[in-house]
Amino acid sequence: MKTLKITVSPEMQAIIKAAYPKPRPLYQIAVDIRSDWSKPYFGAVPYLNAMRGLQSIDDAYGLDNARSIVRYFLANAATWKGDKARAIKTELKEML
Repeated sequence: MKTLKITVSPEMQAIIKAAYPKPRPLYQIAVDIRSDWSKPYFGAVPYLNAMRGLQSIDDAYGLDNARSIVRYFLANAATWKGDKARAIKTELKEML
């Protein structure tokens, strides 16, 4: 498995942590992703849809656990670019 390496500025990390001191629900993150990524890569769509039905990283969606769903989403979200994309990808990686 190839590992994605994303760097987010310390300023952006501080903004995210100040705004969201505890992990946000995955469904809320999925809504933010959809609002920023107008045409998501087709491989990321099923995982993004599954995230909309999850509260935390410890939940399950059918027979899949949230951790694997988030990992597969990140693996298929390489084409999603920009400051918000980097910030949210970092947020998801910190949850893992």
